Amino acid sequence: MKYIPAVVLIYASTMLLAALGVFESNVEINAVYKLTKSNLLPAMLFLMLLQVDFRHFFKLGKKLLIAYVLAVSSIAFGFVAVALLFNFNADMSAAFGALAGSWMGGTANMIAVGSALGVSEDAFAYALVVDSVNYTLWVMLLLFLVPFASIFNKFTKSDENLAYLSEVGCACNVGTKRYWLLIALSLGVSLLSQLISHSIEFLNTTTTVVLLATLFGILGSQTKLRLLNGSSEVATSMLYIIIALIGSKAVFDSFDGLGVYVLAGAIILLIHATFMLLGAKVFKLDLFSVAVASLANIGGVASAPILAATYNKSLVSVGVLMAIMGYLIGTFGGLLVGNILLALH
Repeated sequence: MKYIPAVVLIYASTMLLAALGVFESNVEINAVYKLTKSNLLPAMLFLMLLQVDFRHFFKLGKKLLIAYVLAVSSIAFGFVAVALLFNFNADMSAAFGALAGSWMGGTANMIAVGSALGVSEDAFAYALVVDSVNYTLWVMLLLFLVPFASIFNKFTKSDENLAYLSEVGCACNVGTKRYWLLIALSLGVSLLSQLISHSIEFLNTTTTVVLLATLFGILGSQTKLRLLNGSSEVATSMLYIIIALIGSKAVFDSFDGLGVYVLAGAIILLIHATFMLLGAKVFKLDLFSVAVASLANIGGVASAPILAATYNKSLVSVGVLMAIMGYLIGTFGGLLVGNILLALH
């Protein structure tokens, strides 16, 4: 788990079992697959978004907010530029739209966007490998740069005072875990989202369900529901189940062209890095703000707090807070980028 993310291990394991013929493909199994995925996806999104706290996010200060906007916009631009350069087919355009959801939010957003855009299991496998390889290299680079923060800050003429950030709280909860209540609540929201989607459809039914679950999650985060501890654990468990389901159907003969797609992902990060460097110079941003904003998008909750801690342990909550905001941005951003890529195709 230290070197390979859990989602990759789960996906690879079920994909291997599928390749060995462990899972049958019949009407009954396909029905269970569809039923489980369609119910857990909106439930998971709802729970992820219960952790979002806009009040704390806007306390991050001007520099971190500018860095965050720069990170999101540069990633989106990178995906569009690379799609034009590599001329993706329809399936890979949708897959890279799902990847954009991941790099603006997290794996949950990747699944949500991929489902809404109709990404095949095979194309999803490609996107997951591109994500894992480039993400690992990106984390290594950002950690490598930490000792050079003073040189970077001198180059950008930035004020390095980050003391005020230690007072910014994260969206973490403490106390009794409310697992069963959260499961029942989230599945109720999932049912409601699916029922409404039959009357109001935006682009397609899955997209409508995803957007409704996102909306309910945002509304819930503004109430006392955000105080229910355990939403992150339940949502992550649902995420792992969905990842295993998708992996169980990903059976293909070869990884032809995988290297090209990994290269495409690397170019997106190169474009992103260029924009972040130029933005840091123009807005006089420090390396901490730039690096954590970047990793909060590309790495998410799993890695942004770790990077923040290498600068100062009191700044861990900043990394958590910025990454959690990605749960909201990632779905909308991924859908926008994905539809642009499909339109370009």
